[in-house]
Amino acid sequence: MNRMARPRITLDQWAALVSVVESGGYAQAAERISKSQSTITYAVQKLEQLSGVKAFEIQGRRAVLTAAGRVLYRRGKALIEEAARLERAAAELARGWEPEIRLAVDIVFPTWLLLDCFEKFAVERPETRIELTEAVLGGTDEALLEGRADFVIGSHVPAGFLGDPLMRLRFVCSAHPDHPLHRLGRPLTLDDLRQHRHLVIRDSGVTRTRPGGAWINELRWTVSHKATSIRAACMGLGYAWFPEESIREELERGRLKPLPLVEGSVREATLYLVFADREAAGPGARRLTEILRERVAETCRAEGEERPVGSTS
Repeated sequence: MNRMARPRITLDQWAALVSVVESGGYAQAAERISKSQSTITYAVQKLEQLSGVKAFEIQGRRAVLTAAGRVLYRRGKALIEEAARLERAAAELARGWEPEIRLAVDIVFPTWLLLDCFEKFAVERPETRIELTEAVLGGTDEALLEGRADFVIGSHVPAGFLGDPLMRLRFVCSAHPDHPLHRLGRPLTLDDLRQHRHLVIRDSGVTRTRPGGAWINELRWTVSHKATSIRAACMGLGYAWFPEESIREELERGRLKPLPLVEGSVREATLYLVFADREAAGPGARRLTEILRERVAETCRAEGEERPVGSTS
C-alpha cells in the first residue's frame, strides 16, 4: 500500500522565506514574525538544503532572489495562504459552518441582484463554496425533490415543502419596434399573436410536468435561457413575455417595445424561497437567505414600490 509522502520542508521554513522576501531582509523578517534573526536565517538555509535550490544570492550588501528563488517564493506564498485558508475552513466547520451551499434559482430572478448577494456573502464567508443551478420552472422543484439544493428560488412551492414569498415580477409582452406586430398600429388580439413566432424558454425539469410558461401557438422557437430569448427578440425574430427587470435596458434603448395587447400584455408572478429542510439548514445557507431577503427589500424600496417585495397583502 502506497503511503502519502510527507513534505520535508515545514510551513515555518516556507514562512521564513516568504517573510524575508516581503520584509526586505532577514532582520526585518525576524521583527515581522517575532523570531530571532538567527532562527530566520537557519530556516531559510535549511529550506535551501532540503530543496537543493539556492534561493538568494548576495549583491552588494543585499540578499536578492535568484530566478529559482522567485519560483520558490511564489509557490511558498501560495502554500502559506492555502494553509491559512484551511485553518479558517476548519474553524468554521468546528462552529458548524458548512463548506458548500447549493441552491437552484429560476432564471427569471434578476441575475445582477443574485450576484450582488453572492458578493456580499463572500465578504463575510470567503471560504464557503457556492454551487448555483440556474433553472426554469420545474427545474427548481426537481432540485428540491432530488436533494440537489439546500434551498431554491422558484415560482412554485412543491407538495411537501413550505416556502415564503420573496419577490413579485412583472412579465411584459415585447418585441422589436420594427416587428410586424408593431406595424399593425392597433391593439393586438390573440389571433394576431398566433400569426407570429413565440419565443419560449424550455422547462429545465427532466419530467417537465409543470404547466407554466405555456406557449401561444405552434409557431414558436424553444430555447434554454432567457439571454437567448432576449437576443432573438432584439433581432426581430419573435415576441415573448419577458421579466421587466431583465429587459429594462433593452426597453430604454429602444431595442424592445411592449406590444399593445387588448388583454394580457402584462403578467405577474411571485417567486418563493423554499428550503429543502429549514431545520437542517446550516448557518451559511441561513445567512445567504437573509442577505437575499434584505437586498430584495432594499431594491423594492429603491424603486418606490408601494408594497414590500414578497408581501402577499
